[in-house]
This record gives sequence, structure tokens and C-alpha cells, in this order.
Amino acid sequence: MARNTFAALLSLVLVTGLAAFAAEPETELDQRLSAIEASVAAFVHRFDELAKQIDDLLWFDKVGDVAVVDKVRIYGPPAANEPNPTGIGAGNHVKFYSYVFTPRAELGGQKLPLLVLPHGGVHADFTTYHAHIVRELIAQGYIVVAPDYRGSTGYGEGFWKRIDYGGREVDDVLAARDWAVANHPRVDPDRVGLIGWSHGGLITLMSLFDHPEAYVCGFAGVPVSDIVLRLGYLDQSYRDLFEADYHIGQSVGENLAEYQRRSPVWQVDKLTRPLRIHTNPHDEDVNFIEVEHLVQALKAAGKDFEYQVYDVPGGHSHDRLDTPEAWQARRDIYAFLARYLKPPNPKIQLGISESGIAAP
Repeated sequence: MARNTFAALLSLVLVTGLAAFAAEPETELDQRLSAIEASVAAFVHRFDELAKQIDDLLWFDKVGDVAVVDKVRIYGPPAANEPNPTGIGAGNHVKFYSYVFTPRAELGGQKLPLLVLPHGGVHADFTTYHAHIVRELIAQGYIVVAPDYRGSTGYGEGFWKRIDYGGREVDDVLAARDWAVANHPRVDPDRVGLIGWSHGGLITLMSLFDHPEAYVCGFAGVPVSDIVLRLGYLDQSYRDLFEADYHIGQSVGENLAEYQRRSPVWQVDKLTRPLRIHTNPHDEDVNFIEVEHLVQALKAAGKDFEYQVYDVPGGHSHDRLDTPEAWQARRDIYAFLARYLKPPNPKIQLGISESGIAAP
């Protein structure tokens, strides 16, 4: 919301500026317009960077009492669409940040399961929106790794344009998983799972399909499942995010196979790991029909998986709210994950504690 408000204010500045140039020759006006648009774009990305830095501080306030909070800088594979393939640094690995949350409790000194939590949004980032969920996972004894994979906001325009939706971002998530397994002394490498919603749900699905050896199980909430179908029911401004020259660079009509390659619904034959899917018939973002298409494809492929429709208020965020319906849905998620990852404290209270604050 803050990003949209800021953009609106800058647009007002843009319109005001144009009025001053209206009497100038068209070519000069076009040049000035391009310069102003570039300045607006730069301000928006700078605003995102400031918002990210502020939110990073909030993590210590919201979960620092129960978790050691860290943010590491690691790397994934090279860019999928190198803007200057013959320039200095071309072909280098893409560097990105990943959050690491470790229980402060010793829990008997035992190795702990790892959950990889990719954020949602086409261009978004991991924020304290997930604070209660992280607290709940920490209370169960999970170590949580949450990567701000390529294309995430808060790191400038250049990183934002590294986006590779359904592509190498999945490899960034794997890189975060591999880093934790190799370098975190408390991680049990044999108990690693995934949990993600929306775009993060797509990454969960693609991770299980493409890297089954790396994960024991995964939960996908209201997952983006079919990009081809999705671009059909959303508007051109959404399609522009994929058709941009720094991303796919073509429309669905021009390169259907590329969009299918990035869509979980066309990869269901690869599923070999336990999977649970949640959806909501009132979802205002990932339409119910999109997840239903995924479920039908999984059934047609003869795959064994768990699936539940939650006909409750909340729409796209129905199981991430602080409501009784959301708490119950998260109990179902946690019970599923616990069967395969065996956290030390699977039975935790969700809701409001006797102290009057959200538990745990």
C-alpha cells in the first residue's frame, strides 16, 4: 500500500511537470518525459530499499526474543537473461540475501529440521508480514530460511530486473537450502521441507518437481499454478511484468512453451514427494479455477497428495490471518509437515495466550 501511495504522489509530480512543458516541441517534450519517468522509477526503487531496511529492524522486535535473527548474502546461478553478455562480470553468479531464523532454545542439543520459506508476490520481498508464522515455526523447533530470491524488491532496480519467475528463482531457493544444510551446525540435512503461499506456493511446487532429492515434503498455499491461465484472467499491466525485455520478453501467444515450462500444472508428472495444497473459493488473487486445474492434473497423473478447500473469510490470505479459521488451517499445515519433518515440539498453542497476546 505504501509503495502504491508513493508512486501516486510521484505520478502527480509527473503530471504537474508535463503541464510546464506542454508548449514545447514534441521531440523535446518526449525527451523530458522520458527523463522524468526514469526519475520516478528510481525514486520508487529507492523507497523500496528504505522500506526494506526499516522492516529488517522490526524482525528483531517481533521474533528476537525466541529466535536468533540473521541475514546472509549468498549466490545462485547466473542471470537467465544477461543484459550485457560480453561485458565485465557477464555470467557471474547472482548474489542475493536470505533470512535465517534459529530457535534460541537449545532443545536438547539435537539437530533440527529446516523449513525453506519463499515469499510471494511477482516483485515482493520477505517481510514481517510473516512474523507470527515464523514465531509458530520457531516454537515447534524449526530453523527457517527465507530467501529474497532474484527479482525481489528492496535491493534496487538492477536486482529487481533479475526476475526469472518460475525459472532460476527456484534455483536461488535451492541455493539458500544448500547453504543452510552445509553451514548451519544445527540443521538436520535429512529433514528439510518447504512452505510457501501464492508465488511462494509456485516455488514450493517447482522445487519439489525439479529438486526432489533436496526436500522431504512441501506445503503450497493458494499457489500460482498455471501462468498461461493466470495471464488470461488478469490485465495487461500484469502481463507486462512477464513480457518485459529483461524477463521473458515475449507474450504467451509468441512463446507458449516458455510459459508452460514455468507453470507447475504442466510439471505434475514429476511429483514424488509428499505435498499438501490449500485453496479458497473466494481468492481474489489466485483464482480458485487455477488451483483446481492443478489438482485435476495431479489426479489425472495418479499422484498421491493432500488437498483442502477452506470456504472461509480471508480470500487469498485466509490461512495467514490472526483468526480462528486461519489458526485451524495452520494447525493442519503444521500437522502435515510434522509427520515428515518431526520437529521437537509439534504440539503448540495457536491463538491468543493468557497474557492477551498472540501465541506462541
